[in-house]
Amino acid sequence: MYKKILVPTDGSALSRKAVRGAVELAAAVGAEVLAVHVVPRYPMSYFEGGITVSASEIARVEKQWAEHGQALAEEVSKAAEKAGVKARATTVRSDLVADALLAAARKNKCDLIVMASHGRKGIKRLLLGSETQHVLTHGTIPVLVLR
Repeated sequence: MYKKILVPTDGSALSRKAVRGAVELAAAVGAEVLAVHVVPRYPMSYFEGGITVSASEIARVEKQWAEHGQALAEEVSKAAEKAGVKARATTVRSDLVADALLAAARKNKCDLIVMASHGRKGIKRLLLGSETQHVLTHGTIPVLVLR
């Protein structure tokens, strides 16, 4: 069946629900879990008169975000290991969350992605977008969506 399951995490309640599902599935089929948190890059303002931020401050903030993201991913890894599932935690730096998840799945030879969906419809989905939808439509491996 599945050998390596990628599960993205952002620390939200919905994400934790997907993590529980991924860990349960991994335990049932003897798969490994790869926990991934995507860390955004610091937003740059290109508008004239915008507030300037020093390179050292940007580096400090990005380092803080990366450390927080790694801690979130490690929480997933620890929960998996507590359930007897081999797990690894990692972060990826990108502003394109879905693309980063798909690249991580390819790089790590994952054969399933388990992720959450807010289930937004209509104008909310149009305005807020859907990383899950992007993974579903652009990926080549199975995706299990939990709500």
